Amino acid sequence: MTNPEALPVRKTVETEIVAVTVYTDQALVNRRGIIALTGLERELEITQIPATIQTESVRVRGTGEVAVRLLGVSTERVFSTEPSAERLIHLTRQIQQLEAESNLLQAQIDALALQSRFIEGLREKTEEPFAQSLSRKNLSLSETLDFLNFLGSQYSEYAISTAEYKVQQQELDKQLQVLRQQLQQIQTPHPKESFSLSVAIEPGGAGNFELEVCYVVSSASWTPLYDLQASTSSNCINLAYLAEVTQNTGEDWTNVSLTLSTAKPGLGILPPKLEPWYIDVLRPLELTRMRRLSPLQVASVAIPAPASGENQTTIDTEQPEENLLLAETLVAEVSREGSAATFKLSSGGNIPSDGAPHKTTIFHDDFPCTFEYVAVPRLFSFAYLQANVKNAANRVTLLPGKANIFRDNIFVGITQLENVAPGQEFTLNLGIDEGLKIERDLIERQVDKKLIGNNRKITYGYQIVITNLQNQEANLKLTEQLPISRNEQIKVRLSRSNPQIQLGEMGILEWAFTLPPHATREIYYQFTVEHPPELTVVGLDV
Repeated sequence: MTNPEALPVRKTVETEIVAVTVYTDQALVNRRGIIALTGLERELEITQIPATIQTESVRVRGTGEVAVRLLGVSTERVFSTEPSAERLIHLTRQIQQLEAESNLLQAQIDALALQSRFIEGLREKTEEPFAQSLSRKNLSLSETLDFLNFLGSQYSEYAISTAEYKVQQQELDKQLQVLRQQLQQIQTPHPKESFSLSVAIEPGGAGNFELEVCYVVSSASWTPLYDLQASTSSNCINLAYLAEVTQNTGEDWTNVSLTLSTAKPGLGILPPKLEPWYIDVLRPLELTRMRRLSPLQVASVAIPAPASGENQTTIDTEQPEENLLLAETLVAEVSREGSAATFKLSSGGNIPSDGAPHKTTIFHDDFPCTFEYVAVPRLFSFAYLQANVKNAANRVTLLPGKANIFRDNIFVGITQLENVAPGQEFTLNLGIDEGLKIERDLIERQVDKKLIGNNRKITYGYQIVITNLQNQEANLKLTEQLPISRNEQIKVRLSRSNPQIQLGEMGILEWAFTLPPHATREIYYQFTVEHPPELTVVGLDV
């Protein structure tokens, strides 16, 4: 008769996710669980591992009150058709809440539309009596302006509020669409795929043992976002480095230590190899085989040190009143490991597996910069403000991402920030600035009556006046352009310029100077066009 104690004992370990490191296209998940060993166990099982796991990446280790030998780990694919009741209830509640918010917004939009129609009807009914009273001088000019201002302000207020509510409603509709798709997937009966991990062990006795397992999953990523606040009264740009974390791995990350990394393990460990570069005569198209990079073979996975993080959204706050405290934005601990940077978030991270973006703040700091105006008077009669910003050598790389630009707390627009390495400079366009007034006039156009060397000569002269309307000096780079001849019989020459300047490539003229506060600067240049009189010159639209 077989002794029951001699049979291999298999136990399931209840684990929870304690740490996650998110890369640009995957994530490293760390699980831990404690189990009481009797000394007879030969296999420990961890269930409900998501199907997005990369099975070759699994690594285990552990510590305990007794010595335990880890003999190996294996994975097994599991299929289940049981619906997730808890997930179904959670999604239904979320959808109901968002639908209620959407209905409330629609009610507010309808109320504004009703008020707007009332104002419109009031305008139509009072238009003729109002005009008659005005012609008979029964109404004063101030009363007229007050009535017009009332109508204008009400129209403006209703239009702005309606637009804001519609934007909020569109965002809610996007969230509802994602949640309804997830609900449909759960309600549709189909086999759910997952994995279970089996760890073979040899315990040295009885006692508590903490098992730690880590693995790489796909369908997880993070992308950088930036809020750039420019203040024209200071020589710095406040840069808020944000992260948009998205994951649809199949398991929620609840109250985990969240770390974001700029490393790219998915690109492989071997450098690419050049193949022969062939050229030939023109032939019918042939299919060519594209050589792919070998997939990453994970040799070992380092378990990250504990860190934490939570979803944050940056909130612009006005100047706090007396006895009011300014809200604090939690930031991440930044560290560099070679060329890669990691951001350990400072509070518990909660990223559900819903495929929706979740924002958090990495850090915000002031970056030194210099401001410069750029003007092209031939095209536009105003100047653009630019900031030349430097990423300090001791900072981390700014990855490519979308950036929201604010100037003096006014939203300017959205731009795409390219990769900026430590010590590198980048230019930030801050839009039109009316602090500089620019006037450009054609003050001379003269056609010589006599032919010079059988050529007709036409002289053009331009004057540009720049006025600094600000209380601070302005650095300006002004660019003009001369026509470029595509015919050897047509000659274009710069004859005069003040300040004197050399003609650049492609007919470019460029002046750079500093304009004191409330100062005016004049620029003049003259050029000539010579060509045989029988030629008709096209494109000379000066």
